[in-house]
Amino acid sequence: MNRSSVPFPMMLRALVMTLVIFAGIAAGGSPPLFGGIAMAQEAQEAEVTADSINIEMRDKLGGIRQQLETLQEAMQRDVRDDARLAELRVQAEEIVAQMQEASATLATRVQQIQARLTDLGEPPQGGQPPEPPLVTEERNKLLNERAEINVIVEDAEQLSSTATQLANTITTIRRNLFTQTLFRHTEITPQLFTDAGDAYVTELRRFGNAMGSWLSFAWKYKTLPLLAAVFLSLAAGLIFLSGAYRLFGRFIRRDHADGGPSYLRRLTVAFASTVVRTMSLAAFLAASYLLLEGFSVLRSDIAPIIAALFGFIWFVYFVSRLTYAVLAPNEPEWRLVRLTDRGARLIGWAVIVMAVVNGLDYFFGTISEAVASPLILTIARSLVASSIIGIILIALSFMRPVLAKEGDPTAPGRPWPRFLPLTLRLIGALLLFAVLAGYIGFARFVSTQIVLTGAVLVTIYIGLLSGKAVSKQGAFGRTAMGERLAQRLKWGEVALDQAGLVAGLAIYAFALLTGIPLILLTWGFQVADIESWFYRFFTDITIGNITISLVGIVGGILLFGLGYLVTRWVQKWVDSNVMARSQVDVGVRNSVKTGIGYLGIGLAVIIGVSAAGINLSSLALVASALSVGIGFGLQNVVSNFVSGLILLVERPFKVGDHVVTGTTEGIVKRISVRATEIETFRKQSIIVPNSDLINSPVGNWTHRNKIQRSEIPVSVAYGSDPERVIAILLEIVDAVPEVLRNPEPHVDFVAFGASSLDFELRFHLADYSDGLRIRNGVRTDILRRFEREGIEIPYTRQDIMILPRPGRDPANDRRGTEDKVEGGDGV
Repeated sequence: MNRSSVPFPMMLRALVMTLVIFAGIAAGGSPPLFGGIAMAQEAQEAEVTADSINIEMRDKLGGIRQQLETLQEAMQRDVRDDARLAELRVQAEEIVAQMQEASATLATRVQQIQARLTDLGEPPQGGQPPEPPLVTEERNKLLNERAEINVIVEDAEQLSSTATQLANTITTIRRNLFTQTLFRHTEITPQLFTDAGDAYVTELRRFGNAMGSWLSFAWKYKTLPLLAAVFLSLAAGLIFLSGAYRLFGRFIRRDHADGGPSYLRRLTVAFASTVVRTMSLAAFLAASYLLLEGFSVLRSDIAPIIAALFGFIWFVYFVSRLTYAVLAPNEPEWRLVRLTDRGARLIGWAVIVMAVVNGLDYFFGTISEAVASPLILTIARSLVASSIIGIILIALSFMRPVLAKEGDPTAPGRPWPRFLPLTLRLIGALLLFAVLAGYIGFARFVSTQIVLTGAVLVTIYIGLLSGKAVSKQGAFGRTAMGERLAQRLKWGEVALDQAGLVAGLAIYAFALLTGIPLILLTWGFQVADIESWFYRFFTDITIGNITISLVGIVGGILLFGLGYLVTRWVQKWVDSNVMARSQVDVGVRNSVKTGIGYLGIGLAVIIGVSAAGINLSSLALVASALSVGIGFGLQNVVSNFVSGLILLVERPFKVGDHVVTGTTEGIVKRISVRATEIETFRKQSIIVPNSDLINSPVGNWTHRNKIQRSEIPVSVAYGSDPERVIAILLEIVDAVPEVLRNPEPHVDFVAFGASSLDFELRFHLADYSDGLRIRNGVRTDILRRFEREGIEIPYTRQDIMILPRPGRDPANDRRGTEDKVEGGDGV
């Protein structure tokens, strides 16, 4: 670099810093002084970044303040709109979360500033040598920045408190709005029905005019978009239905060839047929509405009516499908409850009528809102609908639908269990009393919960029963899916049983995750509320000072599983390609494979834990706190683990070696983290802790190579020519091709035995595994050659001499013995 290219301020700063350092040295400055200067240099480099962060944070707080003002104005403007209030509350809670995150970020910055101030030290007091100007300047900047951050943090906390108060206020307004709507009192007079009749005529005229004008408009100006939307809607419906039948046809069709389907089969068909068909219809209706709206066919006043119509169709179809699945009016063998045929038909029709009445109430209510009909018409409709549902419930309580003891579905039935008629009458009477008392909103709400919430609860209950039945031991293997998996994938009983557990849990999750939001919606909660709760449940569960994210945990588990699979694939690829093609021995291949496994799984654990949102520094603190206890309690495990790493790196023996340790001798089969597996020649696996192999002598027959010296002792009788014996032995071993010539074989005349001359034939083999076979062959050749040469191989001889006892006559002993032998037969 040319000197002229260096900016003058940078040269001046470098010169000043050099002079300061030399001044510090000349003044005998202590090491903390130089540490403070180094920190000052680092702080100057990070000064721009810190200022930019503070500026960005101030701008963000200004935007949040304006957003809060907008939310407060919207709350006052939409005080009667529950859906809009729910959205505003979610936005306020998001502001609270943002402010908490900002406070946490700024708190981290304050800790960094405090750490730097600690490194710089306190300013010099009176009588102490002055500190460098750069250090004083840096300390002042840090103090100013800390004060500025404290102001920002205080502002963020104030905004968070304001947002929290706004969210609580919105919650209170919504609660009061729900209570006022639910318990609003209306005087029931004949004039009410007269006014409602007049309003109904007016509503029909307005609705007819609106629909007529819309249809005329759509046909004249939106013909192609209308036809395209209808065509695409029908195509989407056919695709949904055909796909559902193709994928789940075996589970939603009742096989009439089955004389008596099992309880699991009945549950599965009932749940699958209800869910698959209603979900298919919901997808078709949603696609139709979106297509009509996307092609700009719907007007703003007609769109809510079409949406309500589609909702009414889906609701009635859902209730009818559920009723047919559970009651099976014409198929008693598929019925899930013990009812007679007549009772099943009557209950089914009653439930469908209640669903139609309740659905029409809401559909006509939407029409009234669209054409601006008076509220009295909605009250009259809800009064009629609630009264009809109450009368139906009371009528159901007097039925006798329960199956007789003999089990004939065509025979007359028995009355309900004792508690059920009373419950039905109480609910029906409550509806009628609420209607007569003028609490139409309450009656409408209760009637809706009876029909819709009851249907959803029954569906959830059937789903839970199906999951329980599928997860029973051996049940999944008897299903159509289990049989198909067993045939195609050759799964055994254990694998099918585990698949049944997974299928049962999946059915549980689907039933709950689908049914609970529907119930919450029917109870007056908005979609924004449910989305917020689900988001918090999966991303922000707070337990004390710990925040758990289910999504993060699941993501961490998936990343760990992915890392584990990648590690296994890398192990296999390196072993079968790189190592195998390089003709590396088995021991090195095993060490490399094990090392890759440890490294990959360790990285997978770190990545998974980090993705799960667990602070590794917290784990480090916990690990340091538990290190002493772990050191004492798991010292053997840690010792074996470290010993295993030493064995893999140092490789005193490897997989495939012939080792001897203590009383154990065999072939090394596997070196793991804790222990080494040795297989004896009797095929017994012995697990030896790695620390024992490190701390004890270990003999390795194949450490460097497989060369082995073999010895064959040979004994000949006295009188044999030793030189001839040696020559014969060398001649025999020289004829064996596996015997090495370097070092060459030789024979030692080792000893003069008690009855033989002892020799030992010694030779080396390139592969110790051939030793047993070769030694047997050499011994056989020696025996045959000695027989031909007349060389005797002696065996131990013993001469027995019988001596008389001291003080006795030997003749008498011989005579007494003869007398015993002669008189033996007479005894």
